[in-house]
Amino acid sequence: MNIRQYQKSDCKELTELFYNTVHTVNAKDYTKEQLNVWATGQVDLEKWNLSLQEHYSIVAVENNVIVGFGDIDKTGYLDRLFVHADHQRKGIATAICDQLEQFVKETITTHASITAKPFFEKRGYKVVKEQQVERQGIFLTNYVMVKER
Repeated sequence: MNIRQYQKSDCKELTELFYNTVHTVNAKDYTKEQLNVWATGQVDLEKWNLSLQEHYSIVAVENNVIVGFGDIDKTGYLDRLFVHADHQRKGIATAICDQLEQFVKETITTHASITAKPFFEKRGYKVVKEQQVERQGIFLTNYVMVKER
């Protein structure tokens, strides 16, 4: 596996990986209705690209296929961390997260899904609060988590 910086040409593939991962991996913790508002399949590629370019964004590549990605901003907000459904539990999220965490010296904050919460807890993140995020009138539970530096 190779980890490299995000490139604009990765954007469409990342949005597809995001959609498929949410609808497969997160399906055990969220209803179909929740998954559909979280990952609608209708993404603004320009908006995603801009966000990924503004953040420190990296992708994990295996055999010329992107198997995971993540990004963190300058304030220490870890925004996205997704690994392809077929590549779970292979250390990809750990490798991506290790690199993202090295990018900032401050406390790191993330909004972890129910599915991702145990992963972040193992890395030393603490739950600050459970919250309900509303998307199109549907509520999804996630956790504001921090890792002190």
